[in-house]
Amino acid sequence: MNKVFQFKIELLDISPPIWRRIQVPEEYTFWDLHVAIQDSMGWTDSHLHAYRIYGPGDDIVEIGLPDPYSDRDVTPGWKLKLSKRFGKPGDRLEYEYDFGDSWRHSVVLEEGSPEEPGVEYPRCVDGERKCPPEDVGGPPGFERFLEAIADPGHEEHESLLEWCGGSFDPDDFSPEEVKFDDPGERLKLIV
Repeated sequence: MNKVFQFKIELLDISPPIWRRIQVPEEYTFWDLHVAIQDSMGWTDSHLHAYRIYGPGDDIVEIGLPDPYSDRDVTPGWKLKLSKRFGKPGDRLEYEYDFGDSWRHSVVLEEGSPEEPGVEYPRCVDGERKCPPEDVGGPPGFERFLEAIADPGHEEHESLLEWCGGSFDPDDFSPEEVKFDDPGERLKLIV
């Protein structure tokens, strides 16, 4: 019987928390998980990303999208199965998206369980709060953004609302509305 990994993904440096609980097939690669994180959080996958696994001392393993213009040693995410790094509940790593805004996420394996018959994976089973808009300036920029859109008297209130499409409800999130792309199709766009 095939297994499913359940992860809790939490955006770091944000309060109140923004998080998702997703279930993905155990045979997924780190690339596949990247696509599931992007889709469940609401990111647009328009920036680089990397997983960081911290080892003893200063040992850091990076998994993600290799940058041909960088000398960083990054293992391509599509070449490494999740089961090679996640073995037991509580195993964790850090996932960073958009190195400019530095959206850091905690990724924690909560459990591994058999697939449920008739259920399509990946799936989002829980979560809270809407993901910040892309290019808002990281956690400090998101805080300023929320302050400005909440205050009609703020000098940037109207321009920021227009910039984000007219409205933004930070509490608006429903796991049932998450749609997952095919990671293989998205990979074809970059390799």
